[in-house]
Amino acid sequence: MTINLTTINDLATVLFLVSGLFFMLVATVGLWRLPDFYHRMHAATKGVTLGIVGMLVAALLYVPHHMEATFIAVFTKVVLAIMFQFIANPVGAHLLSKAAHLDGCPKWDQTVFDDLEKSR
Repeated sequence: MTINLTTINDLATVLFLVSGLFFMLVATVGLWRLPDFYHRMHAATKGVTLGIVGMLVAALLYVPHHMEATFIAVFTKVVLAIMFQFIANPVGAHLLSKAAHLDGCPKWDQTVFDDLEKSR
């Protein structure tokens, strides 16, 4: 069996795709198991951001070798999508968490401190 660059590329694609799916699965388990809205928001934001990045890197490796697309075109779109995810997901989660806090969403009973309580 000979290993060529296409085989290595396909294995790397599968590795990034599986890692992205793993982070999505961890986020799903976090949504199910964590005690309150704020913990769940944290798990969802981290897991989805890292999961999408893994899947986009897999697409970056797969598309130029198996479809009619240049590497630079795919690279540009993937980098822009990753940058958007790294900006939009944390900002959206922060705004939702702050709105929930201002609305009086109950916290976990073992919460030690609340930095936003002073700013009300």
